[in-house]
Amino acid sequence: MEFREIVRKKQTLGAGECIRILKEQKRGVLAVLGDGGYPYAMPMNHFYCEEDGHIYFHGGKSGHKIDALKACDKVSFCVYDEGFREEGEWHLNIRSVIVFGRMRAVTDNDKAMELCRQLSYKFTQDESYIENEVLHSGPGTLVLELIPEHMTGKLVHER
Repeated sequence: MEFREIVRKKQTLGAGECIRILKEQKRGVLAVLGDGGYPYAMPMNHFYCEEDGHIYFHGGKSGHKIDALKACDKVSFCVYDEGFREEGEWHLNIRSVIVFGRMRAVTDNDKAMELCRQLSYKFTQDESYIENEVLHSGPGTLVLELIPEHMTGKLVHER
């Protein structure tokens, strides 16, 4: 498949800036093809792995999202920063990244639990809390892996 180019090329962010946003921001919106062909989008915490360039998520083992992924593994994931204002300006400037790719479950339990730990570090450095969560919630957790096929980023001026 050939993906569309950004129309306003002057607003395009480079790959490094896109990756920085994916690493720094704690959540984004994951979109799947839901029931009846309707898009189904939900806020999700994520972890960008520099080693493989994949994005990881965790959640329950059943529900609308899981049913949708079983039917179609193609997804998009949008992340945006909090924005900034230039001096003397009223409008926000927001950097956003959209990743298109395929989603699959991580089947290696040890890897899945390590990815849960890495995701947790975005929110807390409390090792005992993280280990307690992995121990008690880990068995009921499904870790999903987004394998990017295309990524775009841009700077949007809200005016």
